[in-house]
Amino acid sequence: MTAQVDYLVVVFTATSGASGELLGSDEKDLVQLVWQLVNVNTKTLGRVNEILIRPDLSDSTEEKSDEDVVVEGKEEDESSSGADCMYTATSLDSGLNMFNLQLTNEVNSAGAGTSLCLCTDGQLHIRQVIHPEAASKNIPVPDCFYSFFDLRKEFKNHFATSDLKALNAHVMAESLSLPVDVSSMWDPSANQDPLPAEVAVQQVRLMTSIVLSLLSEPYCHSFSNPERINERFESGTCSKMEKVCDNTVIRARGLPWQSSDQDIARFFKGLNIAKGGAALCLNAQGRRNGEALVRFVSEEHRDLALQRHKHHMGNRYIEVYKATGEDFLKIAGGTSNEVAMFLSREDQIIVRMRGLPFNATQDDVLRFFSPEDGSKETCPISGGKDGILFVRYPDGRPTGDAFVLFACEEHAQCALKKHKELLGKRYIELFKSTAAEVQQVLNRYSSAPLIPVAPAPLVSVLPAVSLLPPPGGVRDCLRLRGLPYTATIEDILTFLGEFTQDVRQHGVHMVLNQQSRPSGDCFIQMTSAERALQASQRLHKQVMSSQRGANSRYVEVFPCSTDEMGLVLMGGSLSHTHTHTHNRSRSGTGLSPPPCKSRRLSPPSYSFTPVQQILPTDAAAAAAAAAALYPPMGHMLLAPRPLHPGHPYYPASAQLYMNYNAYYPSPPGSPTTLGFYPAHSSMSSPGGLVRMPGLPYNGSGVKDLINAVQGYQYAPEDALIHAHAAVHSHDPARTLLTQPKEWVCI
Repeated sequence: MTAQVDYLVVVFTATSGASGELLGSDEKDLVQLVWQLVNVNTKTLGRVNEILIRPDLSDSTEEKSDEDVVVEGKEEDESSSGADCMYTATSLDSGLNMFNLQLTNEVNSAGAGTSLCLCTDGQLHIRQVIHPEAASKNIPVPDCFYSFFDLRKEFKNHFATSDLKALNAHVMAESLSLPVDVSSMWDPSANQDPLPAEVAVQQVRLMTSIVLSLLSEPYCHSFSNPERINERFESGTCSKMEKVCDNTVIRARGLPWQSSDQDIARFFKGLNIAKGGAALCLNAQGRRNGEALVRFVSEEHRDLALQRHKHHMGNRYIEVYKATGEDFLKIAGGTSNEVAMFLSREDQIIVRMRGLPFNATQDDVLRFFSPEDGSKETCPISGGKDGILFVRYPDGRPTGDAFVLFACEEHAQCALKKHKELLGKRYIELFKSTAAEVQQVLNRYSSAPLIPVAPAPLVSVLPAVSLLPPPGGVRDCLRLRGLPYTATIEDILTFLGEFTQDVRQHGVHMVLNQQSRPSGDCFIQMTSAERALQASQRLHKQVMSSQRGANSRYVEVFPCSTDEMGLVLMGGSLSHTHTHTHNRSRSGTGLSPPPCKSRRLSPPSYSFTPVQQILPTDAAAAAAAAAALYPPMGHMLLAPRPLHPGHPYYPASAQLYMNYNAYYPSPPGSPTTLGFYPAHSSMSSPGGLVRMPGLPYNGSGVKDLINAVQGYQYAPEDALIHAHAAVHSHDPARTLLTQPKEWVCI
């Protein structure tokens, strides 16, 4: 809007909660709406109008008219606020409609021009109160609320030295030498909860005085460039080469898994999100993890978004934090021309297909979405074959994912009804997707893996290494499954009862997940297999209580061997179908190997960086013979050596390359102490491999590593430095701490 409007509508709102600079930050409902019309051309004022929104909670009236009770005229009771006209509404919807109706009638009765625009003291009244509440209640907002003048910014055009954040109606009035009633002056910085009813009317009258002063000599201000609010979110693409300001990006956490970019835009309604600025994050399995990165058009809008921390989307509260432009580009940035062409069609709805047969073609997808015989619902793909994008590996192999475009929301909803229908012999999962998710999925599959996988075997003559522990091992350990998450070692010992005296020193091992939280599993080393079997028979499915929580759960108790315990801690699974049978064949062990990362699971075109590996005893001789054929870059040959009494729980004989992302054991405990004392045990095993990801850059030295592995037996000379790490001559141990996510053998 370049021409000056005919009318300005000075508006002030109040909620049932915080006011001033915190208005709208507590998600409270609108309860008061006050406005006054200003004729810009004649510089005259209209009446002061007030709408009170008071929900009718009475259940006595079964039949009630949709029209609100309207009381016009000034009221003289103790709640009178001084407005010329007062109206009462029972809901936000009826209140906004009443505002629009009364405003239109007043403008039409004036008869001098029809263009009007709202004017508020700051951004909060429109962006943080009207639009968020209307969006959460699915209430349509009148068109007049999508543009407004910020009186503070208009004032700053003539007083450039003023601090925009420190401005308010009283400061502006004092700068313009306008009379202000100091006795009734309201301080916006002092949060009053709730705001007195008469304050809103006083603020509106003061703001109209400021507007008239700006319109008059010597300022002769022209109200011509209002603030705009986007009516809808625009999807789009983002290049990795694009520069994104760090002060415009936030991270939203706690989103429902089925939420889309439109749901995110609805949550931040009233704030302008940049085109394609809502990017949903995916986890390692390609599924949404409940987080999103949102890019706004300016820092001002980002700061307003941060005030919506822990506001609700449905029944879930959403956490809002600052993020960086680099974070946003990692998720939403792309470089593929094919993806850019696919996403170049605007106003399209994207649907993601997952689980496609590897031999599926574009014609198969078109037939999948074609209408069935006798069905009136159609979901044609926009652009035919051009509206289908298959996700492939760098070598061209299909991944089983695809993205499909639909022209409208109706067609997309009809397509989503085919969720889990069959295409060939496979059922297909369908999800509503976004442009950022397309970029993220394509980036993930078209680039080399972040974590190098294991290289091919050294020589084909190497003996096969069994991934399963040998059958017939001594089952002198217990596995407890289904523990309360608040259970401590003391709770476990109480649960064991009389069997506590049979627990080995440092023999209680809580299993933690990747977030260092209890996983519900625990391993206990017993003095003998007989006592372990008796404990499992007597305590199986008994109830365990926790001292730190009121929850009680029944606990499953199984006997197992130390090798099986190590297998589970390495990421394998343990079936207990035959747990009480000591003499088992290989087919009846009830064990499954841990997931193994091998080269054949990844495209052959990937380039693999040298990776350290630990070879078992039976492979050492063959590997030494093949050393002349294969360079030893990045490889180490470690001869296993019996350690002092004690037991490491990552046996080197388990397998060469394990999935180390499943579980991590906590430091072992014992009935009497949690510290490190030499344990006298008859058990011994070869040395093992331990991966310690995320070592700190500013660690204090080997002391940190000793504390981390407290209770485990290790030898200092076995601390191996990564082959590519720079060794500090004055303190070799610092090399471990300054190279994060490296391999350490203890």
